[in-house]
Amino acid sequence: MTRTKHLARKSRNRRRQFAATPASPASAGPSSAPPRRPTRTATDASPTGSQGQRKPFRYRPGTVALREIRRFQKTTHLLIPAAPFIRTVREISYFFAPEISRWTAEALVALQEAAEDYLVHLFEDAMLCAIHAKRVTLMKKDWELARRIGGKGQPW
Repeated sequence: MTRTKHLARKSRNRRRQFAATPASPASAGPSSAPPRRPTRTATDASPTGSQGQRKPFRYRPGTVALREIRRFQKTTHLLIPAAPFIRTVREISYFFAPEISRWTAEALVALQEAAEDYLVHLFEDAMLCAIHAKRVTLMKKDWELARRIGGKGQPW
């Protein structure tokens, strides 16, 4: 590839420079008003302008996601919040068996661990299906195929 010279970029404040210059004497008459200067808007006066302020550092796309994956793989704590999970379990159990209203803490923790294990393995299988289809995005059809192959959930 041949080397080329880079051209200088034009200034962004070009309109302001022209607006600040006085009008030519030929066009200036008794009825002509002086040229107007652009007014400063709230966005111009904001402290996040490009003068003196550095842009905040941003990681490249995917870096933070990979870091979170490594962090969650190392941890042993449960990922689903306990209170909403317990509320949902009680609601579902009341719907199917209203006479069962008391749960031990160990039973709820065991149920939550089993639910998280099921979801994590379903995510893994669905991701493998997406990768097999030469995609990186999970789609509904990946979930369905993972459930069908794994024998999990209702058969179609």
